[in-house]
Amino acid sequence: MSYLESSKSSAKTKYIKQSPSFSFPFTAIQYQDDLKLGLILNLIDPEIRGMLIIGDRGTGKSTTIRALKAILPPIIRAQGDPFNRSPQFCSRQLNLGIINQIANLQNTQANQQDNSQTNYAMMRIARWKLNGFKNLEVKKTPLIDLPLGATEDRICGTINLERAVTSGKRGFEPGLLANTHRGLLYVDEVNLLDDHLVDILLDAAASGSTIVEREGVSVKHPSKFILIGSGNPEEGEIRPQLLDRFGLYTEITTVQDPAQRLQIIEARTDYDKRAECWSHAYAKAESYIKERVIRSRYLLQFVILPNKLRDAASQMCQTLNVDGLRADIVLCRAARALAALQGQKRVTVDHFRRVAQLCLRHRLRKDPLETIDSGSKVDQIFDDHFGQFAD
Repeated sequence: MSYLESSKSSAKTKYIKQSPSFSFPFTAIQYQDDLKLGLILNLIDPEIRGMLIIGDRGTGKSTTIRALKAILPPIIRAQGDPFNRSPQFCSRQLNLGIINQIANLQNTQANQQDNSQTNYAMMRIARWKLNGFKNLEVKKTPLIDLPLGATEDRICGTINLERAVTSGKRGFEPGLLANTHRGLLYVDEVNLLDDHLVDILLDAAASGSTIVEREGVSVKHPSKFILIGSGNPEEGEIRPQLLDRFGLYTEITTVQDPAQRLQIIEARTDYDKRAECWSHAYAKAESYIKERVIRSRYLLQFVILPNKLRDAASQMCQTLNVDGLRADIVLCRAARALAALQGQKRVTVDHFRRVAQLCLRHRLRKDPLETIDSGSKVDQIFDDHFGQFAD
């Protein structure tokens, strides 16, 4: 019996309780607008296919990514399912009794901050809970760090061959990819990771599934997730093939302005002393961002991309001589996600302008004789192709 089938046998709805933990508030992070925008766009449209962050040591790359936990919407899964699979729809009728159950569960959560956001999220959760599927769990979207030195078995999972031979059942022990399904996987120092492990992660993120084969025994499970990577350019370059597989890209540099540096230092020092106070102080802002992500996911399906702007995007990618068609697809997806984030139903030139560097600068071919940097080149070509459509 599958997890989804067994979920019909009980009328209990369970909310997974987790001990409170604090991380630096996402909305309190300063001078990393491109990084924060890129992460939010991925939450709105996971088909953007992740983000790569390259920057100096100590610039807050990991801090920003781990701060995402506070703004991640919850997910629904069949109770006890190690693969985080969502329940299947069997009708479109909502169970009002389940809505009331979730309302009671949400109201008992510790540190509940904003009722309007909670009620909106509650209704979104209820849409996934239909008649016949009662035994469900509400949990946070997983955000998992890939441990240093992780092996292929730890990432993909292992098959207990002894159990398979003796009992005839596939004794599969899920790995990180199974636990990350419908969530985010963060790989720090991705440029130092073994090439074959990087290929495994990229293939799983692109295909949405993982196949584990051992001695003629095969197991396939879903593993659709957002891959976030970070690295330090001083510790090794990243293969061009790897760069192209990340949807968005940004570079983080050390803040040079003395006043800005002092502001960051004071904020971090105060947070280390009063982490809980900071968490409460920014709770409303974090809830607002979470609500915007939830609403933007819904609005995304209604966002219209004019054909003339789509054509201009493709011509721009052709002029930049990028390989393949990933750049065209990601550029259009990111522009639509940004429009949804801003509550607009039609993509404009400004949306493309804001995401162009995030989508394209890492896909340009390196020319040692060229004096212009990749970001400036993207801006220059953008004006050539989109200038005629400026509002």
